[in-house]
Amino acid sequence: MIIGTAGHIDHGKTSLVRALTGVDLDSLPEEQARGITIALGFTRLELPSGRPVAFVDVPGHERLVRTMIAGASGFDAVLLCVSAQEGVMPQTREHLDILGLLGVRHGVVALTRADLVDPELAELAEEDIRELLEGTFLEDAPCVHTSAVEHTGIDALREALDGLVTSPRTLAGPLRLPVDRAFTQKGFGTVVTGTIASGQVSEGETVEVLPEGRLVRVRGVQVHSKTLGSAQAGMRCALNLSGADTHEVPRGSVVATPGSLAVGSILDVRYRHLESSPPLERGARVRLLFQTTEVMATADPLDGPLEPVAPGTHRLLQLRLAKPVASLPGDVFVIRRESPLLTLGGGTVIDPWAPRVRQRDAAAAADLLARMEAGEDLARIERAGLISREEVEKRLGAVPEGAVELGGSIGAPGQVQRMEQELLDSLTAWHQEHPLAMGAPKRSLHRGGLSGLDSRAFEDLLLFMESKQLVVVEGPRLKLAGHSVELSDADQSMASVILERLAKAGLSPPANAELLEGLGPAQELLALLLERHEIVRIEGRLYRADLLLELETRVCEALETQSELTTGDFKELSGLSRRHAIPLLEWLDSKGVTARVGDIRVRGNT
Repeated sequence: MIIGTAGHIDHGKTSLVRALTGVDLDSLPEEQARGITIALGFTRLELPSGRPVAFVDVPGHERLVRTMIAGASGFDAVLLCVSAQEGVMPQTREHLDILGLLGVRHGVVALTRADLVDPELAELAEEDIRELLEGTFLEDAPCVHTSAVEHTGIDALREALDGLVTSPRTLAGPLRLPVDRAFTQKGFGTVVTGTIASGQVSEGETVEVLPEGRLVRVRGVQVHSKTLGSAQAGMRCALNLSGADTHEVPRGSVVATPGSLAVGSILDVRYRHLESSPPLERGARVRLLFQTTEVMATADPLDGPLEPVAPGTHRLLQLRLAKPVASLPGDVFVIRRESPLLTLGGGTVIDPWAPRVRQRDAAAAADLLARMEAGEDLARIERAGLISREEVEKRLGAVPEGAVELGGSIGAPGQVQRMEQELLDSLTAWHQEHPLAMGAPKRSLHRGGLSGLDSRAFEDLLLFMESKQLVVVEGPRLKLAGHSVELSDADQSMASVILERLAKAGLSPPANAELLEGLGPAQELLALLLERHEIVRIEGRLYRADLLLELETRVCEALETQSELTTGDFKELSGLSRRHAIPLLEWLDSKGVTARVGDIRVRGNT
């Protein structure tokens, strides 16, 4: 269990830890000279039951809230210290607000320096504390009167701490260690410290330093100065890293399992604005304090009215960061005003892979985020667009039921339905613009909102739609299911004229210009007749299909009575000149009716 101190400056936090553990955590010369804590301090304590805990001592000065949050992000429980002499002070309130925003849910209150006031004043100070704690997670927490100097109340405080029941950290999931200190150890090199938030780490393991994405090797693992082979979630540990200098792993970095976290500069979040905070203007610049890092951000509400975020309200925000952070859904954060420094509120990350949302799209984004908050995994896929199976498994653990796979990518049903509708709308428009066309070229529909699909995903979408009997795929063409071409009277008359002219021409058809003379534009009609196999194009000229079928029959019959045909035999059989005969002989070869051997034809394979 990680227990952290909290409270106003000079309310005896470090002295109380020293009384509990025997360790003075104000080790820096400036801390000892000024008598105030500046940096995070860490030590270990074994409680009366034998239960081990780690203590994190944080500074109480208002200018060091960033450092306080860096330590508090790893707390399982808090030891809130309030001086019996001064009672509740500004940093008492701010620290309590921050702890609530960070999701700390357990703790003990210590009324410090109780030896310096009479019992009546001590009771008044406790009443002041109880009033502050009303409605907070510490409302029912024990309050122990203590004196670090007289050593009174210390045993009772240990017992109270031992009575805390906290949820165990999960060992499942990726390693995640937010770095709160980085330094160079002579003979070892780069060392980082932090509280492991999830997973575990072992000596010799390759890990990733985020957000930079640098791969490093763990040379050694220590927990409270003891060298171990591994460490796990909930432990404060030090890692000796090989492959990075100290300045390349600063405080605010995260040591993680490679490829396990989202790294981005936009976060969509559920935000709670404190009752005591001034309204938060749309587009305001704020300080995002996230685990052990601080980054400037711009905050824009996604839901509700366009007015500023009012005190005491919960809103969906998009935070656009000045630099990327490594995060996951469910991470907690604190927001402070840019200047003057003031804690405004905090909340929980919903989407760490968020796209930039324009104002016109805010309502739709808010609806999706609400579904994501409700635990709809398909909503996360819908927000992400088509993503790889590997990415889905990284974000969700597994591909959720109902997801659709297209070309190796995963999409949500709603997203695929929108793509289907766009394609159906485009195909309907195509049929209207080309009433004589049997179908649209597939490539002409691979545009607009579908242009982002690669060719494999687009083909899978067509097949998926065909399986639902929405469309019919015919080679390179596509048509709506049930679509058929209905010829107008004028088109039917023109088709009859073309077929009659070709019938009269027989196997010696005219040039196309002569064939269509006096008929006007007929290219789409010719394309329809070709698709219906009523006419056939050979060497640029058009033939009636039934006349060619008769020719095939006569050639097959001739080859049954004689084993071969010369060009002269074919000319005599068809009554054609050499100019018309050669293209038809080559066409018969291409169909397999005949096969050329030298200057003669023999029976083909069909």
